[in-house]
Amino acid sequence: MPFGECTVTLQDVAFQLGLPVDGEAVSGCLGEFETYMEGGRPAWEWFEDLFGERPPPNKVKQMTVHFTWFHERFRVLPPDASEETVRIYARAYIMMLLSTQLFGDKSANRVHIRWLPFVANLDGMGRYSWGSAALAWLYRCMCRVANRNVTNLAGPLQLLQSWIFWRFPSLRPAGFEVFSFPLASRWSAYLPPNDGKEQRVIRYRLALDRLTARDIVWEPYSALDVLAVVHPEILTEEHSRMWRAVTALIYFAVIEWHQVDRVVPQLGGVQHTPEDALNVDWLHAKDGRGGDRWFPHYYQKWHEHWENRLDAVISIERVADPGPSADYLDWWYREAQRFLSPGAAFADPRGTQIPPEAYQRGSSQVPRRSQLPDMPDNRRVERRRRVGTRDTGREWRWLHDAMQEDDAGGDARAEVDHRVRRANARRGRTPDDTQHAGGVSGTAATEAGGDTFTSRAYSQMPEFTPTMTMDLDDQLVSPRFYADFAELIGNDAGTSNVQFGGQSYQQQMPDVQMETGAYQPHMTEMHSQPHDYQGQYGVDLNVPAGSPLDTWFTMGGTPQSAYGLDPPRDDVGQEAARPTRVRRPARCGTGSHLLGDFHDVARDDRDG
Repeated sequence: MPFGECTVTLQDVAFQLGLPVDGEAVSGCLGEFETYMEGGRPAWEWFEDLFGERPPPNKVKQMTVHFTWFHERFRVLPPDASEETVRIYARAYIMMLLSTQLFGDKSANRVHIRWLPFVANLDGMGRYSWGSAALAWLYRCMCRVANRNVTNLAGPLQLLQSWIFWRFPSLRPAGFEVFSFPLASRWSAYLPPNDGKEQRVIRYRLALDRLTARDIVWEPYSALDVLAVVHPEILTEEHSRMWRAVTALIYFAVIEWHQVDRVVPQLGGVQHTPEDALNVDWLHAKDGRGGDRWFPHYYQKWHEHWENRLDAVISIERVADPGPSADYLDWWYREAQRFLSPGAAFADPRGTQIPPEAYQRGSSQVPRRSQLPDMPDNRRVERRRRVGTRDTGREWRWLHDAMQEDDAGGDARAEVDHRVRRANARRGRTPDDTQHAGGVSGTAATEAGGDTFTSRAYSQMPEFTPTMTMDLDDQLVSPRFYADFAELIGNDAGTSNVQFGGQSYQQQMPDVQMETGAYQPHMTEMHSQPHDYQGQYGVDLNVPAGSPLDTWFTMGGTPQSAYGLDPPRDDVGQEAARPTRVRRPARCGTGSHLLGDFHDVARDDRDG
């Protein structure tokens, strides 16, 4: 918000939904009960035992049952129902409540059978922390919908909506003055409008950008009329202390973090400058897909942290006027992106002046909390460490621009698409492609044990996306450049003679100097290099040359696995001077995979 941070906490879950926030974590497995659970049975056999029948096949999809079958089959309890029938209907009602209200997905019409172990023992359902599981699922759904490619929001949305209306009176609808427990039932008859969505989005963004610290109710549950209707059990120390726990929130494969230390005013204190948030990107990449498992063992460290949750309870000193401190606002004004609307639509008239009441609150000490290591998503980190970001793709355009400048007055060439597709980059060429418009940069043939390896650089073709295009008039493909390139390939191949376009170059050439002494590899490159298939060259392939005429420009060597291939033959059985179809080895160390990975990195940036 413009004045600081706020979020839904376990306190809000307790008051809004009336769910217990203390207890065992809601976890287990998703369907292979007979494999992971002691006394577990095959899923659909267990389903038939608990509900008296199996759903028809057309109502089943993998491990879910269509909601309409539950609703039609268990909608009305018979008047003469036995105790066992009442328990069956109670299980069905709880299954529908969990799958569609608290833990619903975007389909909103499927009932998952992961709940069978819980409803099998109705008397033991109260020992679980349903509130923390619902909050974990809400956090995960809000994280997903922040992706630009996601349009629908799932999860316990009645909790989010009620939290907004209770915390921000200027955003709540008119009326609805009568409320009861749980507090979210206050808005049960509210129906938001469905027309003019685009205009409403702009209007609400402006409303959020104009909010001040006076527009939020930091402690809506401390009013006497609220305390008069809530269940007294949630006010006991056993449950209320969990509101101040900086701990893990667990819901099967979903692990989130309860960062109540960043919203201290919601619990009646003064907000200090927070510490860095815990990085759990690796956990955000896990959603239970890819095979079932016993999640308490798979996430053992996080389950142990939840079991020791009382050690993570922080101390908060309550004050009469909770809110952010002056130090916090000074940090917030410098670091935060405070507004949603673009600058053309909204100009902040308030500036960054710290209000006097923030100085009057004083400051608060950073509470003690458990220290856990960050869990970054190493797959993306490692890929970007090898290849770079999407900015690198734009930096590589200097090569094309330089060639276009030097090609003034020459034949028109097709525009080069630098977004290389991996499949196309591997695609071999045919003899018909040896002569085509735009010219061929040259042919490199190395003799290594009687086998021939031929390398070409092709210009743009309709069905082929090249890595780069060079013209014979460019200085980059001058004889000096071929000499440098020949020396590199010759060193890699272990041969002393390399031919380019009919010219022979020896490995040692006195007039060619490879100025590589000034280059020092980064530590990140040294640690992230895969198996060394080839020699080490003094080139940082993620950083383009400062000038297209630098003498140390190299493209990476030839992996040893490229040798030993049979050369192509012409009609009379002689070796033909044309490129062979070479399969590029995976993770080959330097430049042969570099441009091909730009497509993957661009896709990662787009998706995440």
